[in-house]
Amino acid sequence: MRWRSPLVPGIDFSGTVVESAATAFAVGDDVILTGWGVGESHDGGFAEYARVNSDWLIPVPTGLTVSTAMSIGTAGFTAMLCVLALEENGVGPDSGNVLVTGASGGVGGIAVMLLSGAGYSVTACTGRVEEASLLRELGATDVIDRAEFAEAPRPLARSRWAAAIDVAGSLTLANVLSQMNRGGVVPACGLAHGMDLPTTVAPFILRGVRLIGIDSVMCPPDLRDRAWQRFASGLSVDALDRITSHIPLKDVIPTATELLDGNTKGRIVVDVATS
Repeated sequence: MRWRSPLVPGIDFSGTVVESAATAFAVGDDVILTGWGVGESHDGGFAEYARVNSDWLIPVPTGLTVSTAMSIGTAGFTAMLCVLALEENGVGPDSGNVLVTGASGGVGGIAVMLLSGAGYSVTACTGRVEEASLLRELGATDVIDRAEFAEAPRPLARSRWAAAIDVAGSLTLANVLSQMNRGGVVPACGLAHGMDLPTTVAPFILRGVRLIGIDSVMCPPDLRDRAWQRFASGLSVDALDRITSHIPLKDVIPTATELLDGNTKGRIVVDVATS
């Protein structure tokens, strides 16, 4: 990826088309953009206007608003890709308990909501066990401390999970893999704990565990559209609103500092037109 400066940050946005040279979108259409290097190698969403390649856009599904789309955002979109990966690999609500790591974060919290809403039994793993009551409100049937996954893993541990959605990597993911049931499925989409993966081949060759990488940045348009369409019927907007706050553009930098310090909760939507 080619980096440049100066660059408008913001890895996703949603808004209304005001000018279009593409046949796929007309003035007045509501659209979403996540990924494709926006905010990293192309100007991003922290601006009142953005001009982008129309191939990167997805129509806002019927039933969602541009505001709700950003409450979901890249994190929620990634969570939905993980849920779709479980379904495509035969993991259903009757398969057994599903673990979600980083459950207090954006991806994890929405993953808990999506899985619970689809009838899965969900265990939320978090470093913020004081938020257990909120996670249960979002649909978790159990909440456990991430400290359980911080030690060096055994090649194989006691089977506990039919599937897991992991945002952490490193020792967390290594421990999760060692605890999977036979034939377990683990979509991995993050590195909050670290980029390394200190594990062995034992879970894969002795239990048939499947580790599936989730790439939300360069995800193909047909899968993007399918994921977003699922949100129109597969997510409680009321529950999403309970964990979403809105800030004006001028508060982005101080809020980002609070986020890095671990002092924010839930989803944060930047209203770029609000001063």
